Amino acid sequence: MSKWYEEAVFYHMYPIGMTGAPRQNTQEEVTHRFQELMEWLPYVQSLGCTAIYIGPLFESTSHGYDTRDYKLVDRRLGDNEDFKAFVAKAHELGIKIVVDGVFNHTGREFFAFKDIQQNRENSPYCSWFKGINFGWNSPYNDGFGYEAWRNCFELVNLNYWEPKVREYILSVIGFWIDEFDIDGIRLDCADCLEFSFMEEMRRYTNEKKADFWLMGEVIHGDYSRYVSADKLDSVTNYELHKGLYSGHNDHNYFEIAHTIRREFDANGGIYKGLKLYSFVDNHDVDRIASKLNVPGHIYPVHTLLYTLPGIPSLYYGSEWGIQGRKEGANDDPLRPAVDLKEALEHVPDPKLLQWVKTLGRIHKEQPALSDGRYQELLLTNRQYAFARILGDEGVIVAVNNDDKDAYLSIRVPMQGKTYTSLLNGSVIKEENGALQVKLAPNESFLAAMR
Repeated sequence: MSKWYEEAVFYHMYPIGMTGAPRQNTQEEVTHRFQELMEWLPYVQSLGCTAIYIGPLFESTSHGYDTRDYKLVDRRLGDNEDFKAFVAKAHELGIKIVVDGVFNHTGREFFAFKDIQQNRENSPYCSWFKGINFGWNSPYNDGFGYEAWRNCFELVNLNYWEPKVREYILSVIGFWIDEFDIDGIRLDCADCLEFSFMEEMRRYTNEKKADFWLMGEVIHGDYSRYVSADKLDSVTNYELHKGLYSGHNDHNYFEIAHTIRREFDANGGIYKGLKLYSFVDNHDVDRIASKLNVPGHIYPVHTLLYTLPGIPSLYYGSEWGIQGRKEGANDDPLRPAVDLKEALEHVPDPKLLQWVKTLGRIHKEQPALSDGRYQELLLTNRQYAFARILGDEGVIVAVNNDDKDAYLSIRVPMQGKTYTSLLNGSVIKEENGALQVKLAPNESFLAAMR
């Protein structure tokens, strides 16, 4: 039987941005913005999403990834009781909650780093961070040097060869499970963490909560190094993310099909059997509506997000076609404040929102889209068809990125089956081992095979 996360559709919330919280945390008081976030929950449920990835949430200095206090919800969003109520309400609605685990580095205001600033060589925390050297100096003129994440000196790299660091971070994970009943953690910069620590984390979370999900942010490299029974359940599929937009921009479905074949093909796919985390955009990359050369391609892009192998994730507002591009190193345009009520009254692309809801319904109703093996059926630069097969049933999907109608003859993977449109309920007749399908520009075809 599948675990909840293998069948999930995620909704990704960046709370500091979406609530319009100040980008710098200079306040003494707590501002209770979780009531606003709570109002998103029924809407997320209406999209067919069954899980939320929300974060970062730890008390921090600016964007959320420079942690001050791992056991406090960021005061710009609310307090621990507010988040507890948010998780309880989500669970009532059948929505799992996964939070950002910012465990590779801390901010400069984290207690252990402040202790080194104060006590220098006499601090018991000198071994907690990488590269502490009292013969150097930092750009902040601390009188000592340290290793920073990608030379961003507001982010101080933790040293996982220090047992007390491991012990402390495991206690943080335990705190969030016990205190808030979270269902999983997305590990920020997982490709920087020690594999032995991931194994320790896996053992620890298995004991705390049997179906706890560990997902890692990994951009490059071999994803299978991270995903295994003794480490993580999943990682971000940046390889597919790249293919989904550039395969449309270049009118080149071969790129997407090659990626899927390489990753998940039943005969030799290097990640066959793994459930990677699929997305078309997130809080670190340009919005999909801003990336596509042809606006209409946003429809087949989402069809593929929901139907190709992987665990699909929507980034807040992208289901309406919201725009946003990075401005140099500034990510703020990707993380705008959104008033949900107002946004739903003036949806930029209501047709897209409806399509995403339809895909959410279909994903929920068709187990083959979560667990079915992948089989390619037709491929040209501008048309692509495949099946997801589970036992003797499945789903056939076809997409057209052309600016004119396409007439497809899609060979069927099994003879003697009935093919029913998942969009209008009509029965599509098989003729000589193929389905004859006409697709308008940017149209998708989805049919159940029984």
